[in-house]
Amino acid sequence: MRKSNAPITGACAYNRAVNSHETGAGSHEVEVSMKVAPIAAALLLVPGAAGAQYYQTDFPADEFKARHAQVFAQIGENAVAVVQGVHQTEGFTLPRQHNTFYYLSGIETPGAYLLLDGRTKKVTLYLPPRNQRLEAAEGRVLSADDVELVKRVSGADEVASVEAMATAGWPLTLGPAGTAGGGRGGGRGAAPTAVYAEFSPAENLGQSRGELVSSETARVNDFWDGAVSRQKRFVELLRARQARAEIRNLNPILDEMRSIKSPREIAMVRRASQIAGLAMMEAMRSTEPGVTEYQLDAAARYVFLVNDARLEGYRSITASGTENINNMHYFRNTSSLKDGDLVLMDYAPDYRYYTSDIGRVWPVNGKYAAWQRELIQFILEYRSAVMTRIRPGVTSRQIMDEAKAAMEPVFARTKFSKPTFEKAARMLVETGGGVFSHTVGMAVHDVGRYAGAPLKPGQVFSVDPQLWVREENLYLRYEDTVVVTETGVENFTDFLPSELADMEQLVQEKGVVQKAPPVPASAIPRK
Repeated sequence: MRKSNAPITGACAYNRAVNSHETGAGSHEVEVSMKVAPIAAALLLVPGAAGAQYYQTDFPADEFKARHAQVFAQIGENAVAVVQGVHQTEGFTLPRQHNTFYYLSGIETPGAYLLLDGRTKKVTLYLPPRNQRLEAAEGRVLSADDVELVKRVSGADEVASVEAMATAGWPLTLGPAGTAGGGRGGGRGAAPTAVYAEFSPAENLGQSRGELVSSETARVNDFWDGAVSRQKRFVELLRARQARAEIRNLNPILDEMRSIKSPREIAMVRRASQIAGLAMMEAMRSTEPGVTEYQLDAAARYVFLVNDARLEGYRSITASGTENINNMHYFRNTSSLKDGDLVLMDYAPDYRYYTSDIGRVWPVNGKYAAWQRELIQFILEYRSAVMTRIRPGVTSRQIMDEAKAAMEPVFARTKFSKPTFEKAARMLVETGGGVFSHTVGMAVHDVGRYAGAPLKPGQVFSVDPQLWVREENLYLRYEDTVVVTETGVENFTDFLPSELADMEQLVQEKGVVQKAPPVPASAIPRK
């Protein structure tokens, strides 16, 4: 199949739409290009920083202070909370802070600690001293020497060196002026009866709570390992060194806080979703028989990187063919695309500590077979029935019941080609097929819950209807990330083609893999 010369930049997408209109191209093609062009152009025209930025500016100190106040309200007046930051980077990888530590401070420096003292309502950040040798090699890093700047970035009341923590009483002692500190005694307030800390493993790049707990369990059960997470070891040390205090779990408090996103957090997820959507469109354009799954992965990553998303929110699921697609979290991405097969991609970047979760299924040859169209169109109908009914004040179960009733006319007009297909479709509508999926935010499988209670504005989660035809080993799905608003719902990737004809159109265009094809070793001249 000959692929047309389609652009990959927003400005060119706009020009293409105009040119198509002038030459009498179909209005549907113009509509798709025009809809996406402003988003792509906006993403590609965002100005970059003039110099290397070594601290975040996405969240102001006031937002962190508001989060500190929420923690204080939950732990009470006779308790402290302490959060451990990420350890020193092990090798030449891009440093990234733990999610909870960043959520409470915006500080990315490895080896940092955060203390929130409920008695004084003061917050202290402990940072390593300046490492001039490291900075000479890698650039500036916020340290204990940057007191005023750290306060402005994080909203902390005090900044101290981690060396101040090396006392027998920490973190229960008060500083000389009654602030949370490392000195022994001298301040107002009784010794707290409780110390809150994270019991669960801390999330980092591409990590989610469930997978971290599973990994830790495997290590603990390994006869020749037995290691626990860094957070669990920290809790053990707190219990050993503060035997008279009750050590309590901070995670439920933070999980509940993180379950409702602030406007700035929503903007971050929206941006991550836009980049993910544009990346998936580029993968569609790059699709043709003979291309490999990892080359579609590369097309998507290109869009991530040029739009300032340097990291992945999770590893790419780029699966072609029935067997690969049936592995829900397939990761090898080594197969070649075959004429007649489908491709399922599920991929999103880590954009400044926030991610998204989206998925589409499209045909390798640019045209859905009749049975593929039959099943995927039905999933789309159900997904739309659910999506349009999401709103605050109702439960996910209520929405599923409403969508189920709305699908009866669809069943009435649909002629299924096989009894097994109708059985799978009815199972999807009856059970939801996972349509109300996990929360999304700083982690792709984010913390916090929304199921079982009325939806609230600011809740962000995945809408992921999945259809299984068990008898034929078929697995198909759509996935989008949405936020509940005051009046309804926002689908962050509503610009991403969902209609089958739109996805077919994109596959017939030319993508970055065709424009910059792989170069074999044999093509490189040797002297």
